[in-house]
Amino acid sequence: MKNWDDLRLFLAVAREESLSGAGKALRLDPATLGRRMARLEKDMQAALFVKSPQGYALTQAGEKLFERAGAVEQAMRSTAIEETAHSETLSGQIRLGAPDGCANFLLPQVCAAIGRENPALDIQIVALPRVFNLTRREADMAIGVSAPTAGRLVVRQVSEYRLHLAASEEYLNAHGPIPDLETLKSHPMVGYIPDMIFDRELDYLADLGAGRVALASNSVSVQLNMLRQSAGVGVVHDFSLPFAPGVRRILTEEVSLTRAFYLIRHVDDAKNQRLARFADLMAAGLKAEVARLEALSTEHERP
Repeated sequence: MKNWDDLRLFLAVAREESLSGAGKALRLDPATLGRRMARLEKDMQAALFVKSPQGYALTQAGEKLFERAGAVEQAMRSTAIEETAHSETLSGQIRLGAPDGCANFLLPQVCAAIGRENPALDIQIVALPRVFNLTRREADMAIGVSAPTAGRLVVRQVSEYRLHLAASEEYLNAHGPIPDLETLKSHPMVGYIPDMIFDRELDYLADLGAGRVALASNSVSVQLNMLRQSAGVGVVHDFSLPFAPGVRRILTEEVSLTRAFYLIRHVDDAKNQRLARFADLMAAGLKAEVARLEALSTEHERP
C-alpha cells in the first residue's frame, strides 16, 4: 500500500471524478494533481483511471485500490476519534446531506441545538435535491425520503411527516373556494419539475392525477414561495407552513399524504461511536421538530 498522502489524493480524484473537482476540494492545482496521479499509476504499474472529456472513471485496478484506500481512511478516522469518542461533547466536523425541504425548515433548528451543546463541533448541511452517495463519502450521513435497498448502508426511519394541498389566502380570495378535487383541475398547479423528481416518493401530483404543472421547481422552498406569491395550488409539507404566513391547507379531508425521513449511514461507520452519537441526537431532534412544527401548522388554522 502506498503512502497516505498518495491515497488521500487518489480518493479525492476518484470521488470527484475529475482533477478540477478534486483540486478544488484539496486546494491543489489540477496540473499538480494530474502529475501525482500519473506517478501513482507508474508506481502501481497499473492504469487507475480511464480519462475522457467527461472526467476520470476508475478502472478495475482503480476500483480495487479505492476499496483498500477507503478502508485505510476509515481506520485512520477511527483512530483519530478514539480518545474523544466517550467525551461529554462532540468535536470535529460532520457533514450531513439532506433534501432541501428538510434542510431549510428542520435542520437549522436541530443543528443549532446540537451545536449549542457541542461548541467544538462543526456541522455542515449539504442541501441538494438528489440522493447522496455515501460510498464516495459525499457526506458522513444523509437524510432521505425513502429507504435505500442497495449499497452497504445502515438505514433507520426517523419520523413520518405529512403533506397537504395549500394555497395563499390572497389566491383563494381572488379565485374563490376550492370545494373538491374536480374544481382543483381548473387551477394552476405548483410542483416539482417532472423530469427532475429524484425519488418516487416526491411525485405527489402524479398521485393526485394532476396534469400540467404551471410553475415548477426542483426545490420545495421555491415552490412554497411561489404559493406565497399566489401562483396557484401545490402540495406542501405541514412542517413548512409556520414559515409561510398567509398560506393555508385546503381539501385536507380529500388529500392527506404521509411520508417519512430516513437517516442513512455507511455500514463502515456502524462502529464509529462519534457518528452514532450524532445520529442519535439528529434523529431525536428531527422527530421532535417535525412534531412541533406540524402542531403549529394546525393551530394556525383554528378560528
